Amino acid sequence: MVGEVEEAEVPERFRSYSENERHWQARREFILRNLPPDWAGEAPWPTNRIDHLLSLSMVWANHLFLGCSYSKDLLDKVTEMAEGIEVEGAPQFTTRDEIMKKHQH
Repeated sequence: MVGEVEEAEVPERFRSYSENERHWQARREFILRNLPPDWAGEAPWPTNRIDHLLSLSMVWANHLFLGCSYSKDLLDKVTEMAEGIEVEGAPQFTTRDEIMKKHQH
């Protein structure tokens, strides 16, 4: 099990070079929340599993902060994984379909 101090430091190496502090803190929380209890920052947790988690964290952050679109199944999965994470000041995006629907009425 990862100790409190170690847990706080574990994901720092996963931060993207261009990621601002607000985006990183939200994605960091997503990663910490979804790390399995048996992961201690090194092997034996398979690299492909941590890569998968990092990819899902980027999908969630890209959707939240940049308005990127993904399949419904994928968005449902990352939304469930991020349940309870509060991000202040996250932008609100309007989809093309929402804009078109608004103009049809």
